[in-house]
Amino acid sequence: MTAAVTYECIKVCQQSGARLGKLHTPHGTFDTPMFMPVGTLATVKTMSPEELKEMGAGVILSNTYHLWLRPGEDIVEEAGGLHQFMNWDQGILTDSGGFQVFSLSDLREITEEGVHFRNHLNGEKLFLTPEKSIHIQNALGSDIMMAFDECPPYPAEREYLIDSLERTSRWAERCLAANKHPDRQALFGIVQGGVYEDLRKRSAEALTSLDFPGYAVGGLSVGEPKDLMYEALEYTTPLLPTNKPRYLMGVGSPDALVEGAIRGIDMFDCVLPTRIARNGTCMTSAGRLVIRNAKYARDFRPIDEQCDCHVCKTYSRAYIRHLVKANETFGFRLTTYHNLYFLIKLMERVRDAIREDRLIDFKDEFFEQYGFNQPNAKNF
Repeated sequence: MTAAVTYECIKVCQQSGARLGKLHTPHGTFDTPMFMPVGTLATVKTMSPEELKEMGAGVILSNTYHLWLRPGEDIVEEAGGLHQFMNWDQGILTDSGGFQVFSLSDLREITEEGVHFRNHLNGEKLFLTPEKSIHIQNALGSDIMMAFDECPPYPAEREYLIDSLERTSRWAERCLAANKHPDRQALFGIVQGGVYEDLRKRSAEALTSLDFPGYAVGGLSVGEPKDLMYEALEYTTPLLPTNKPRYLMGVGSPDALVEGAIRGIDMFDCVLPTRIARNGTCMTSAGRLVIRNAKYARDFRPIDEQCDCHVCKTYSRAYIRHLVKANETFGFRLTTYHNLYFLIKLMERVRDAIREDRLIDFKDEFFEQYGFNQPNAKNF
């Protein structure tokens, strides 16, 4: 049986070890390393599918847990799947719902069978199992599905992490068995283990023995310092197959995208660019810019003078500040568009640097311009 999703390595950067590749999916082939916008409820907040295509987005994410609650996976399936439902003819990845179960519900009980918890919208009692997660994702019709796992918090006791990752491995096997459409929906396994090298190795060994078509590194960017995240990537990524895609879940700050690519990651996602956009914070080539600030009231330059996105070519800081301060939706649309464009174009520049064997040089130049090298630099 031909795998639904495959990875093709085009080049390895001689300077950094980063990979330039192509992700082949049932809905297109996409260049990696890549940033994937998050469309939790079958929409990237304030953006249309046409705008996402215009800026160069390839794969986008939707959320199993939220779509299960509303409108319901049966409705999406009746519509012909997520691609038809949301009018998106490119790649879609759905997460398993596990992160939301553990992050949104204070009252939950983890058992070997699954997780009992309460609906965060109305308090209704719910039960999510590996099989149920895959059933929902099969109905949603995504190109890439994620195995149901537990995402432990940081910090977490070592013994807890051992129990958690071993249960996650057992759940992963059940997820594989539950996938009804492996020929058109690829299922990725998720490596856990916190910031313990031996536990990451144990998790990776268990999951790679199951021969998933792709692998994610989970349980990072959950509160740990970034140097610990990078260290964990350095010893985790080499444990994963070189002929399959590697996905770092929930990471989207500009510095982490570059650092992750250097450590061999192919796919990234995060709500960061859309979330901060709704607070009036913009990513620019010179660092972060808070458009709400009073100093931009009479600033008629674009958000970023080095950016060629539609927003920067058309609207001024003063106008966008006015919209955001007035709580006008159009203002949030403009900041969101710009931030997503910035990260998608950043990854294009990363790919160019890999192709030219100069990703470390690019990192140094980008960090210097962005301000990451300054002692009191503000990060996201």
